[in-house]
Amino acid sequence: MEINVEHQPDKAKLEEMGVLGWPTWEKEASTFPWAYYEVETCYILQGKAVVTPEGGAPVEIGAGDLVTFNEDLRCMWHIIEPIKKHYRT
Repeated sequence: MEINVEHQPDKAKLEEMGVLGWPTWEKEASTFPWAYYEVETCYILQGKAVVTPEGGAPVEIGAGDLVTFNEDLRCMWHIIEPIKKHYRT
């Protein structure tokens, strides 16, 4: 799968990964195309979005989700509620 979502990961796992030290990204409610050229892992702090890979099924993500986007993924983001995430590539 091009988008992997782990709902409500264990706090110890997040600490081990160092998630709170990753940069943050925020975006208002909007719709836009996006392409990933390397693997990105992010932890959603707040908000809700639906990400639809080209040729794939929509994936809903929201606060508390740990999400991995595969390399060479092209998708459409539809941010339903303003989103804030920690991320690393």
